[in-house]
Amino acid sequence: MKYFVPLFICALGCSHLSKSQSDSKDPYDYLLFEPEEYDANASYSLLIFLHGSGERGDDKNKLRVHGPPMQISKGQSFPGYVLAPQCPFDVWWTVERLEATLQKILAEYKVDKSRIYLTGLSMGGYGTWKWACRYPEHFAAIAPICGGGDPEDVQVLRDIPIWAFHGAKDEVVPLSESQKMIDALTEHDIKAKLTVYPEADHDSWTETYDNPEFYKWLYSWEKKK
Repeated sequence: MKYFVPLFICALGCSHLSKSQSDSKDPYDYLLFEPEEYDANASYSLLIFLHGSGERGDDKNKLRVHGPPMQISKGQSFPGYVLAPQCPFDVWWTVERLEATLQKILAEYKVDKSRIYLTGLSMGGYGTWKWACRYPEHFAAIAPICGGGDPEDVQVLRDIPIWAFHGAKDEVVPLSESQKMIDALTEHDIKAKLTVYPEADHDSWTETYDNPEFYKWLYSWEKKK
C-alpha cells in the first residue's frame, strides 16, 4: 500500500498553546494509506486505527510500530483506505477531533460510508469505545483492544458488531475494563464477543493484528442503509 502524509499541519502542533489541545476541534494530523490497486474513481472501505499513548506526538513514524500500519510496512495489503490519526503529546483522544478528522477524509476521498471500521489499542481502545458510543451511525464494526469505557453508554451500539480483545495478565489496563463493557452489552441483549489471551499482558494487540481471521471478520460487515 502507498501512504499519504497530508499537507495539513495542525495549528496547535507545539507545546505553547493559546488553548488546550484537548479543547481543539481541528482534525488530527494523520497517515492515510490507499489500496495497492487504487482507482481514483472508485470508492473504498475505511479502516481507522487509534494508537496507544506511546505513539503520541508529532513523529508519524511512530504510527507504523503497531496495528494495521505495521502490517502494511510488513507487506500486508488492505482492501481499502487505512487511516492512522496521531494524538499530540500529553493528551488523550477526543471525539471532537476524531470526528473532524473523519469528516476531512470523507470530504477529500471517496469512502464507502457503509464500510467504515474502527479499532484501537490501549488509549486507542478507550478512544474506540468512546467514539463509537458518541457516533454509532458511522461504523460497520468496531474492535477495541485492551481498552474500556462507560458501560452506561453502550445501548447505542445495538446495531454494531463488536469484537474486543484483552490480555488476562494485563497490569496496565485490567481485563475488567473490557469485561465491564461486554457485560453491559449483554445486559442490554446486544451481541458482542471478547477474546481473552490467557498468557498475554498489556500487549494483546500483536496477536490480534497478526491474525488474518480478525480482518476477515472485520471486513465482512457492512452498515445497513
